[in-house]
Amino acid sequence: MNSPILQLLVLAGIAVFLILRLKSVLGTRDGYEAPPAQRSAGETNARRNFEVIEGGPDHDIIDHVPEGSPAAEALSGMKAIESSFSVAQFLQGARGAYEMILMAFERGDLAQVKPFLAEDVYDAFAEVVEAREKKGLTIDAEFVGVRELSLVDATLDDETKSAEITVKFIGELTYVVRDNAGEVIEGKDGKIKRQKDVWTFERVFGSDDPNWHLVATGE
Repeated sequence: MNSPILQLLVLAGIAVFLILRLKSVLGTRDGYEAPPAQRSAGETNARRNFEVIEGGPDHDIIDHVPEGSPAAEALSGMKAIESSFSVAQFLQGARGAYEMILMAFERGDLAQVKPFLAEDVYDAFAEVVEAREKKGLTIDAEFVGVRELSLVDATLDDETKSAEITVKFIGELTYVVRDNAGEVIEGKDGKIKRQKDVWTFERVFGSDDPNWHLVATGE
């Protein structure tokens, strides 16, 4: 067998090998082949399953109140009005507001927090501050931190879009009361006092005012 024929046979063998290899990798077409939309049924099912997961429980809500509770429904309604609303972010802001308002009250300087207080709450705070001043009492207080914080309740008026969220705080601070002679009549220097407060904040969703206002206090 001469050299040219041998070379042709070798090339033919290589070509057959390559065709078989391509078929095993790419597959073959036999008869009718479904259009891409029908062949992607697996993708559709996967997408549907993903949508179910997305539509599951909102942990931003159920991490703080029981699933299906009136409070959870109210929080969900708030999110329906303003998609940017976050319970976790609200509680973070409430923590900061608690420190700011509490210390303003203890130090008798309510002017800076007045915009965040309902009128009757401001009047009640101001009355206590005025009574202390008349007795010549002074308060030395330093905020230590919030030991515990939990969401107690939430409501939403469907008509007015007015929302209320009640939060329980357990705060820690040093607290000393002195009379007009400078004598300590309550508390002790450096001793941490722990106190529980239950505050209710209110805001109208969908309004131009993004601020929550303290509308009620309790223990």
